[in-house]
Amino acid sequence: MNFENQTIIITGSTRGIGKEIAFSFAEKGAVAIIVGRNPDQAAAVAQEIQEKGYKAEGIGCDVTNLEDVLKMSNKVLDKYKSVDILINNAGITKDNLLLRMSESDWNDVININLKGVFNCSKIVAKMMLKAKKGKIINISSIIGITGNAGQANYAATKAGIIGFTKSIAKELASRHITVNAVAPGYIQTDMTAELKDSVKEELLKSIPLGQLGKPKDVANVCLFLASDEANYITGQTIVVDGGMAI
Repeated sequence: MNFENQTIIITGSTRGIGKEIAFSFAEKGAVAIIVGRNPDQAAAVAQEIQEKGYKAEGIGCDVTNLEDVLKMSNKVLDKYKSVDILINNAGITKDNLLLRMSESDWNDVININLKGVFNCSKIVAKMMLKAKKGKIINISSIIGITGNAGQANYAATKAGIIGFTKSIAKELASRHITVNAVAPGYIQTDMTAELKDSVKEELLKSIPLGQLGKPKDVANVCLFLASDEANYITGQTIVVDGGMAI
């Protein structure tokens, strides 16, 4: 899998899974565009990648703002002449039971997790249509498949991403643009590190492989889906959860 001379935009890539995806593609020769709400954090991650001898650039962008996404995408296109791969990874959680969930917590999660995917896909797909090629990969979650108490807002966005993926895969297929989703289970990130040991123990019991996944496990699937080896795969959701959703 060689991504030399390809440009990839990864939203929400200043930490966790997104950061690992960015490093993985940069290691394979791509120019990794680190996109995050905080421009300083995006620049810092890009510098980390550059210090390893790879190509990267950090750009601050609010994915909920269509105009902001347009400016970011045009900046990438002007400088690198193409956007070959888009990975919609930006996402947040604001968990609570339905009766306790505020309207703002619902709206914030919907706007970043789902509207952000719409905004970025809409703008970048237009660029890919002109080039008659491209790969879009949306990061969903097993919570979008199984649901989870206290995460109605998050589950709704991640289920929505799966439906969105299938729909635009049909729209863009005639121009040789593939659109797929990846649905991670519980992955070792800052988020899971905050869980109590007792919660982790119960969690591991529900995972047939008996361990949490690593960000690299998700990045590896993204590498495959973005490669020529996956040219005949579109509209699919690949679950990366150690068997949890079986």
